[in-house]
Amino acid sequence: MPGRSPDRTYAVDRDAAIRSMDGAALAGVGRYIMVSYFGAGPDHGVPADNGFFAYAEAKAAADAYLRGTELDWTILGPGALTDGPGNGLIDVNPADASGGQETARANVALVAAAVLGLPSTSGRTIEFRDGTLPVAAALEHLS
Repeated sequence: MPGRSPDRTYAVDRDAAIRSMDGAALAGVGRYIMVSYFGAGPDHGVPADNGFFAYAEAKAAADAYLRGTELDWTILGPGALTDGPGNGLIDVNPADASGGQETARANVALVAAAVLGLPSTSGRTIEFRDGTLPVAAALEHLS
């Protein structure tokens, strides 16, 4: 994250995340939900001199590692997090940024809880932002 040292960012957002995946696998935990961010991936496009670069790289590496595990995983890609109140309304896989890409942390928590009970979300990356559909209805459209 901007303002955090790159070493600390890699230690937390890549290395610790990977250790938690390995620990979950060793413990026999099947379901694993990763909170990443909207646009994460090796082609994130964040310039190396940007304060967000280490975070983007760390998340790309952790997400890729998770995809290679035997865990029953879902990766969540919320838009820019806000502390505003969640309203339970999201847009899933929005095609453009015209409506903004902000996502209340409370809505992220609602989505994380919802996907735990939806086997159809396993092996998927779900990008979303605050939006217009109730969480359950938005996730149903993924099938």
